[in-house]
Amino acid sequence: MLFKLFAAFVILPIVEIYILIKIGTAIGAGWTIFLVIATAFLGAWLARMQGAQTMHRLRLNLQQGVPPTDDILNAFLIFAAGLVFLTPGFVTDLLGLLVLLPPSRRVIKVWLVQKLDQWMRQGNVYIIRE
Repeated sequence: MLFKLFAAFVILPIVEIYILIKIGTAIGAGWTIFLVIATAFLGAWLARMQGAQTMHRLRLNLQQGVPPTDDILNAFLIFAAGLVFLTPGFVTDLLGLLVLLPPSRRVIKVWLVQKLDQWMRQGNVYIIRE
């Protein structure tokens, strides 16, 4: 767990800065800043559009009495991708884009469900039902 936090808060920003410097050297600082801002806006827009579609499907499923489990996971992942897009950098934008693309999001959802199931079997996660 400590390594994951270290990677998220130390290694990833260093990699982002390195890539920003390399790209800035190749195309110039102004264009690099423009690309960072443009990808943030594009990613936020994509996340907003997919989030709205997911919430619409969630409401329809609830009205029809269908459990919206898949839509809830989609909404969570789309929200996380939107947050990642707000972090300046190209690596985080690429990760956010991968989460927004439905084929890769399906793979992430399968992994996440397996991980949650593993945690529940180990007794690390509890579901309280009222």
